Amino acid sequence: MSDPDAEIARLRAELLASEARAAVAEAELATARAVLSTSEAMISHLKLEIAKLRREQYGRSSEHRARLIEQMELQLEELEATATEDEIAAERATARTTTVAAFERRRPVRKPFPEHLPRERVVIEAPTTCACCGSSRIVKMGEDVTETLEVIPRQWKVIQTVREKFTCRDCEKISQPPAPFHATPRGWAGPNLLAMILFEKFGQHQPLNRQAERYVREGVDISLSTLADQVGAGTVALEPIHSLIGAHVLAATRLHGDDTTVPLLARGGTRQARLWTYVRDDQPFAGGAPPAALFFFSTDREKIHPNRHLDGWTGILQADAYGGYNDLYREDREPGPITSALCWSHARRKFFELADIAGNVRKGKPAHAISPVALAAVTRMDALFAIERDINGLDAEARLEARQRLSRPLVEDLHRWLLTERSQMSRHNPVAKAIDYMFDKPGRWVAFTRFLDDGRICLTNNAAERALRGVALGRKAWLFAGSERGGDRAAFMYTLIVRAKLNDIDPQAWLADILARMPNMPVSRLPELLPWNWAAERNRQRDAA
Repeated sequence: MSDPDAEIARLRAELLASEARAAVAEAELATARAVLSTSEAMISHLKLEIAKLRREQYGRSSEHRARLIEQMELQLEELEATATEDEIAAERATARTTTVAAFERRRPVRKPFPEHLPRERVVIEAPTTCACCGSSRIVKMGEDVTETLEVIPRQWKVIQTVREKFTCRDCEKISQPPAPFHATPRGWAGPNLLAMILFEKFGQHQPLNRQAERYVREGVDISLSTLADQVGAGTVALEPIHSLIGAHVLAATRLHGDDTTVPLLARGGTRQARLWTYVRDDQPFAGGAPPAALFFFSTDREKIHPNRHLDGWTGILQADAYGGYNDLYREDREPGPITSALCWSHARRKFFELADIAGNVRKGKPAHAISPVALAAVTRMDALFAIERDINGLDAEARLEARQRLSRPLVEDLHRWLLTERSQMSRHNPVAKAIDYMFDKPGRWVAFTRFLDDGRICLTNNAAERALRGVALGRKAWLFAGSERGGDRAAFMYTLIVRAKLNDIDPQAWLADILARMPNMPVSRLPELLPWNWAAERNRQRDAA
């Protein structure tokens, strides 16, 4: 009969061995998961870098590349977070065993912290004796510095402007310096605070009630009505700059035009209002004028609105085939007809929707249920887009020469092919409707091909669509315009903010500076505050420093 104590010892040893094997297996599994998560994150990171490099190389004309990059960035966020969780789990698992090597994650190289940030030096108390032998004869031989990025919560302060009074002992009259000009009449908000309120509302799409809630958490209780009062005062103060930008836009000989929906609060719900934009962008043909956008708001999409916006203006209007622009193209228009140049992105989009395999899959349709004719049309049009990417930024003469030599044969061949295919379709065929979009009105095809005879004209109207992109994103935050005046105010501020963004300027910094300087500046010098002049002045100051 076996000894019970020996049996218990044997069972304990087997249990310990089993637990050790389980710990090793758990550590190996955790390490494998960490390796897999890290690999997926790295692959996603590299794909995102490739997509961004392609966008830089081929320009911003791709219809869905921008959305694809946004989706990839969101996916990368999730994969990186998952990789970090699995990395920590692997570290904890391998710490419980000595037979599994610790996992070391390879991360993308982090950019160094900006040099302009202030450095706070925190020195850990140095030892006074040797950690090995206890001797006090130790001498400093160097140091290791670990940098940690930290943020200081926003600080509020009240600026007290003191005007001392003096009385004359001879005449008993009181002398006192005049009150300084403020950014707004009866204003209590400094230019930096006012710029922040305006930019967060119209540039970051943060309604005033959300701003007020955040300010209360930071210890500053400002009522919603008080903030709204400053928004109204700020738009009035910025009116001279808005007028100068509007004059700059309407001085162009070619404009991009587009509009988008804006929900407007109305009795019993909301109604569909419109936000219009007209963009001056001469960069594609190496024009010297800086880009700018002019916005308008309207309660509907009647043709009276573009007629009013462009009253007295003549030139080339690049837009979609919206019928509300037709009055602008009339021969008897005063002071003259506007020339129409239609957008190939709109035309291509109608074919692309019929040839989008991924879109069909998302909608639950068979991947093969696409139109071969639509796919062929997209392929032919993409050849034109490729030529445009190569000549973007050249002067108008060089662009015209390249289009005559390379694009015209492709357009003429596309014209013949579309008419041939259309003759074999019924009028109810979806592809026929896409083809008819380019031909069904008198002069429609001429407007589409006008870019072949003028190097200034762009192939697409993407400049206007990009100007409206922020509005489309912001609709989810502010839900609707509270009134018609509110819509006008939003259009006013979009003109300023988008104008700064088009010139790669921080809109909030620009608004803060011009609000501080405008009260003391004569009207004749206001053009100095326009974004392109403002940026040039800042660059000169930085170079001089």
